[in-house]
Amino acid sequence: MSQDARVTKDLIETLEDGRKGFAKAAEKLADSDRSDLSAKMTEYSNQRAQFSAELEALAATYGDDIDEDGSVAAAAHRGWMAVKDALTGSSPQGVLDAAEQGEDHAVSEYEDALSKDISDGLRTVVQRQFTAIKQAHDDVKAMRELVS
Repeated sequence: MSQDARVTKDLIETLEDGRKGFAKAAEKLADSDRSDLSAKMTEYSNQRAQFSAELEALAATYGDDIDEDGSVAAAAHRGWMAVKDALTGSSPQGVLDAAEQGEDHAVSEYEDALSKDISDGLRTVVQRQFTAIKQAHDDVKAMRELVS
């Protein structure tokens, strides 16, 4: 597997996990006293789906077929989020804490991808997506601080 394929696979896994996590966060916030934040979580879920599709399409141009199974680290995060749900009763604060931790993971994965020797075409896409991922991270952090 080429370096581009490995990096793309890792990022798609991270994005798919983020898509699922944000969708779950939107669901939980919709049923809370902060339902106003649900739409933003849905927006981020859709963004992750678009980013994943973009990377899949780029990989296909290189002849790579990327498997979309979630990463072990992200699966562990989802497992942790389920435990946190049980402890917090799905409070907006708890949901946003978990979302911020998920975003910490996404930022780290993108930083790792950009540190690797990848093609210019992939680097351009990853850098653009990374800028949006960092913005989402900062937005989630601001939301979390707002509800605390």
